[in-house]
Amino acid sequence: MIEIKNINKTFGDNHVLKDINTTFIPGKCNLIIGRSGSGKTVLMKTLVGLFQPETGDVLFDDRVFNKMNNNEQIDVRKDMGMIFQGGALFDSMTVEENVMFPLLMFRKEPLKVMLERVNFCLERVNLKGINKLMPSELSGGMKKRVAIARAIATEPKYLFCDEPNSGLDPQTSILIDQLIMEITQEYNITTVINTHDMNSVLEIGDNIIFIHQGELWWKGDKQNVLHADNKELNDFIFCSTLTKKAKGL
Repeated sequence: MIEIKNINKTFGDNHVLKDINTTFIPGKCNLIIGRSGSGKTVLMKTLVGLFQPETGDVLFDDRVFNKMNNNEQIDVRKDMGMIFQGGALFDSMTVEENVMFPLLMFRKEPLKVMLERVNFCLERVNLKGINKLMPSELSGGMKKRVAIARAIATEPKYLFCDEPNSGLDPQTSILIDQLIMEITQEYNITTVINTHDMNSVLEIGDNIIFIHQGELWWKGDKQNVLHADNKELNDFIFCSTLTKKAKGL
């Protein structure tokens, strides 16, 4: 579980995050949504320690992450997996080398054991046998699945996903959503997803927070996001033809 308490983050005179309090639940897809510039990316970066809040606490299973020393934070980061926007694979490495990279960083195991883990993760994302391919030889959806395999290689307790469907066609986006949801439930991971994709909100939004002008403006799930009595949320949700149809507008 990840909990944030009274988080405030500023950049000069710009108060980006304002007293944010919420909990991200294990075994659930926890979504952060909001307009561009609302503060959701800053919130994600604060969660993983890229930004230090001025006030408040970020807790990983009751451990106050933002007040740890560097070595203590490294121990927590060993339990984190990251899926970056665009996949962020290393172009000069094979698929196998990309997935093995975090294992080489954080684990001291025989190469054979690590390779077995790499093969398991690739098979889990339905990419068996592509070990020696280069990222340039992969489709966009395959790159995202390799990124997921890399993210789960170290068996993380916490998984952070930054726009995991960015640049994908709708059908592939659905497959990526389903894969993330299955892995989250299967391994009881606390998964936090930063997204603009309304399909993701409606399909896998087990726990949703809506950030508006730096404030936590609404909390709920995919069951009630379309029926919320919140003007700013509704203006955000029902700006597309898809969601208008879902609402019956």
